Amino acid sequence: MTTNKTKLNSMVIAAMLAAVMCILGPISLPIGPVPISLTNMVIFFTVTLLGCKYGTISTAIYVLIGIAGLPVFSGYSGGMAKLMGPTGGFIVGFILLAFVSGFFIDLAKGKKSVIIFGLVLGAAIDYVCGTAWFVFLTKSSVLHALAICVFPFLIGDAIKIFIAVYAGEMLKARIGTEKAA
Repeated sequence: MTTNKTKLNSMVIAAMLAAVMCILGPISLPIGPVPISLTNMVIFFTVTLLGCKYGTISTAIYVLIGIAGLPVFSGYSGGMAKLMGPTGGFIVGFILLAFVSGFFIDLAKGKKSVIIFGLVLGAAIDYVCGTAWFVFLTKSSVLHALAICVFPFLIGDAIKIFIAVYAGEMLKARIGTEKAA
């Protein structure tokens, strides 16, 4: 049973992690049309801590802040133009990443293998959204898009998932989010 205090903790942490996304999201390494950013690591961490409901809310807040025009997306950009650009599918996919990952994290009951599976599946869904949008927008082949949008990020995202799982699980019990629903 959740208490009002637990819900309040989760809401405050969700807002704080949306702020962290806004701070770290613009910092990116431009390696091509799709830059390396820390946004997805913060999302992995957020859903590991908060689960589906509050993790998705936190991520949606970040996306909405960016859509509203604040420069919280990679390269200090924001607005609808960013969503219509080559990385727009990844930004929209962040919400699905959070929802799917959070769903599995809620089911995991602390099992790291289920948590990792959920995060990997969420990341894969984000890759599909981002790559599909990139193919549509640039009229490139799927193989070319995978070479630009997915393959360069696999190792880095695996490291981000590892960090999020272990750091998130260590903090979860300390900050009281384990029973938030």
